[in-house]
Amino acid sequence: MQRPVVTGGAVVSRVLLVGQAPGEREPRLGRPFAWTAGRTLFQWFESGCGLGEEDFRAAVYMAAVCRCFPGKKPTGGDRVPSKVEVANCANWLETEVQILRPKLIIPVGKLAIEQFVVCPSLSEVVGRQIRVRFAGQKTDVIPLPHPSGVSPWPRVEPGKTLLREAMQLISKHQAFPVGTGTRD
Repeated sequence: MQRPVVTGGAVVSRVLLVGQAPGEREPRLGRPFAWTAGRTLFQWFESGCGLGEEDFRAAVYMAAVCRCFPGKKPTGGDRVPSKVEVANCANWLETEVQILRPKLIIPVGKLAIEQFVVCPSLSEVVGRQIRVRFAGQKTDVIPLPHPSGVSPWPRVEPGKTLLREAMQLISKHQAFPVGTGTRD
């Protein structure tokens, strides 16, 4: 893992978005989802929930399973954090959940989803709202696929439909922000 640690800033929110780990450019830009995958992610929230990037960042707490860039794979692309790296960072996410007590957790990508629910395949969890207990808190989880351009899943069926269904569930959730305010 390569420092510096990337965090989403101090936002008191009942919604927690959890990614896998920062990409290569996020440490230099100083915020999560700051590059290509972020543009796609925020486009999903703009079109599916009516919340643009600036308002999203101001209203939703953003975290990650691992807090540092894991490095590149020898074959190209970002390396997926190992089980040991995930375990080493687990306390951060658990503590954030204990402090924030989110009503809604939005895990992005399979590694993040697997921290909260069993994920045999994206098709089995994306487009669903699942009630879980995590770090002593009961909360709703609405998983999303990873917005990386490497994965075609959100751009082909059934991914397109399931992504649209997930965004509808998120936009209707009582904890999700509307504009710059929240319903909570």
